[in-house]
Amino acid sequence: MYLFARLNPETRRVLDGIPALIDKTFPLPGRFRSALPADVAELSRLLTSGRGGRSLSYLGRPNLLSAYLRYFLPWNLCRLCRLLPGLPISLAANDAVTDLGCGPLTFCAALWISRPDLRGVPLEFRCVDRSGPALEAGKKFFAALAGDSPWKIITVKGDFGAGAVSGGRGTAFALKGKPSALVCAINVFNENYDGIPQYSAEELARSAEVSARLLDGFAGDGASVLVVEPGVPCSGQFISLLRAALIERKRRPLSPCPHEGDCPFPGGVSRTGKNRWCHFAFETEDAPQSLHRLSALVNIPKKRAVLSFLLTGPALPASAQPAVPETSVRLISDAFPLPDRRFGRYGCSKRGLVLIAGEKKTIEETPSGALINAAFPPGGQRDPKSKALMAVIAGKY
Repeated sequence: MYLFARLNPETRRVLDGIPALIDKTFPLPGRFRSALPADVAELSRLLTSGRGGRSLSYLGRPNLLSAYLRYFLPWNLCRLCRLLPGLPISLAANDAVTDLGCGPLTFCAALWISRPDLRGVPLEFRCVDRSGPALEAGKKFFAALAGDSPWKIITVKGDFGAGAVSGGRGTAFALKGKPSALVCAINVFNENYDGIPQYSAEELARSAEVSARLLDGFAGDGASVLVVEPGVPCSGQFISLLRAALIERKRRPLSPCPHEGDCPFPGGVSRTGKNRWCHFAFETEDAPQSLHRLSALVNIPKKRAVLSFLLTGPALPASAQPAVPETSVRLISDAFPLPDRRFGRYGCSKRGLVLIAGEKKTIEETPSGALINAAFPPGGQRDPKSKALMAVIAGKY
C-alpha cells in the first residue's frame, strides 16, 4: 500500500485550475501584482526564520493574505491531495469535522478536491482560526470551488495556543453540537513548539501532551485525529511524542505507523548525534505549472514536498485488535547506497528500526511511504552503523 500515490486525472484537473480560481475569486489589481513575489518572499520569511517578529494577526495584512492565498494555499492543497486519498478516513452522512487552525479552509478544500466520493455527503465542518480575514477568505474560496455543496461550513474565530487544554475548556471559544467524527490540525502546532529551545525534549514532550489533551477533548469516542506538520526534525520529534501521548489516551495510530509499539523514529538528539525522524517526501511534478513558475520567480523552488503526519483512531477491545504482522514495514527514508552495490531505505516496524536492502532498481521503485512485507534473515542480523534490523522486500501490500 502506497501513501502519496500519483494524483488521479480528476484531482489533477481541479488542482490545475486552483491558481486561476484564486485570481478570479480574489482579483489582484495590476499595480499590486508586481509586488506579489516580494510579498511571498516576506511571508515565507515570517513563517520560517522570521517567526520571532511575526504578529498573531499577520494574515490580517491584505498583501500577506494575498500572498498566502496565491502561494501557500495552493502548495498546501497539493501536499494534502497527495496524502488524504491514502488515509483510512471514513465519514458518514451528518458527521462533524473540527478543523483547528484551518486558515483559509485548506483542509476542507483539499478533502473536497481529493475525495470526490464525499462531495455529495452532508457533512458539518467547524473551522477554527484566530484570523478573521483568513476565515472569510476561506469561505469565499470554498464557495467558488464547491458551488452548491451539501457541506455545512461553520467558521469560529478563536485561539488555542499552549494554554488550551481540553475540549474547548481553557480556549477562547466553544464548539456546539455533536462530538466530532474527525479532528484535524494542519500545520498548526509548530507555531507552539517553534519557540522551544532546540532539542529540549522535556519541553517538547510537555507541548505534545497539551496538544494531545486538546485534540482528545474535541474528538468523540469513535473519532479519528489527523495532525500534519512540516517534515523537519523538530516536527518529527513532536509527532513521535504526540503519538505516545495519544496512545495513552486510548487513541491508536492508524497511519503511517504499522504498529502500536514504541516509535523507532523519535527525532531529537541522542549521545550518538541526531536521531532519525519520521517524515515523507514526494515529487511535485503534479503541481500546477503556474505555481511552479511563481515558486521560481520568488526563488523558492519546490521539486519535492516534505511532511510529517499522524492519523489515530479509537482504541479497540482486545478481541477486535487487528493482527499486526511483525513483517509489516513502512518505508520512511529516501533510497541510499550500501556496500556491495546494494541500496537501502529505513523503515518502521513492530520490531523497531529496519533497514531494507536490495538491488537499486527494486529499492528505488518502492517509494517512501510504501507498506511492504519484509523477510528477516535468521539470527536477527543488524546494520553495524544504524543498529537497524536488516531485511529484504518479500512482498508489497
